[in-house]
Amino acid sequence: MSRVYKYVLPEVRQSLDVWRQRAKDIPDPELRRQAIASIDTKQFHCEGGGVYAAGNLSMRHILVPLIVAYQTISDYLDNLCDRSTSLDPDDFRLLHQSMLDAVTPDAELRDYYALRSEKDDAGYLHSLVRTCQSMTARLPGYAAAQEEIRELSRLYGDLQVYKHIDPSLRENALKTWWEQEGFRAPHLYWNEFAAATGSTLGIFMLFLASCDPALTRKDAAAMRAGYFPHVCGLHIMLDYLIDQDEDREGGDLNFCNYYESADAMLGRIASIVEGARSDVRQIPDTPLHRMVIEGLLALYLSDPKVSEQSEVKKVSRKLMKGSPLTRLFFFANSRWIRKHLY
Repeated sequence: MSRVYKYVLPEVRQSLDVWRQRAKDIPDPELRRQAIASIDTKQFHCEGGGVYAAGNLSMRHILVPLIVAYQTISDYLDNLCDRSTSLDPDDFRLLHQSMLDAVTPDAELRDYYALRSEKDDAGYLHSLVRTCQSMTARLPGYAAAQEEIRELSRLYGDLQVYKHIDPSLRENALKTWWEQEGFRAPHLYWNEFAAATGSTLGIFMLFLASCDPALTRKDAAAMRAGYFPHVCGLHIMLDYLIDQDEDREGGDLNFCNYYESADAMLGRIASIVEGARSDVRQIPDTPLHRMVIEGLLALYLSDPKVSEQSEVKKVSRKLMKGSPLTRLFFFANSRWIRKHLY
């Protein structure tokens, strides 16, 4: 955490400041509005992802700009699709092609706005993609991890397409997709599998792993299995857990709303926590990844939204019961950060 505070957070914020300034120069008012909002309201996503740069400080000059640029693409596109003037799945898929191209160093850039009326971003999205491409090209072990990263990126893009289409169609579309892809985690329910595909943490972990020139494809596959589905699923299920009231009011899909009871939801999330803890024991630098798990629980369960929702508060208390010292540290740390830095 001293590395995070001393090096990573300041550099993440410097990088975000550059992209914020670029966003302010976007000519199209709707694209400009969503680009700025995605940075101003979701800065903590980049800060959280920046933890992986603390795993290899000597490579942070590559990892920080890479993680910030990739997460900024994700947050920007999420805003564009969430508050979209379109419900066209082809539009959403073309937009998210940028995330696949970003992790493919030799990919040609495309007109990602071709299927929507808002188009002129003065090269903002292309610049984000190019930054990712140039940074991944400098990671010495990236060739070994690229296919695993692309697979996670592809699944992420699929989720964003089906999640943002017409509300009357999205649940069936997600279930049909799960029938096709769910073999990757057959023990998960459809909503849990979808949640697991919605996290960028597995990609960031593989960016860090790619700093090792000796990384092999077998190593990369094992590391991906260490994060997907359980660590990734835990990340997004906790995010949805605390957003239930907000999503209900906004008519947004929430993956925690598909259980028959709060106790059933608690049992499933608890089993995902145990799966995540077990999985990370199989990959190198286990303490870092265990820290991520405990940090996720602490970060989300310490959120002020928890105390505003009675059922969520009960679930939170049960998940926090018997917490290890690491989680308690991050719980206190998360509250301090919210109070003093935001």
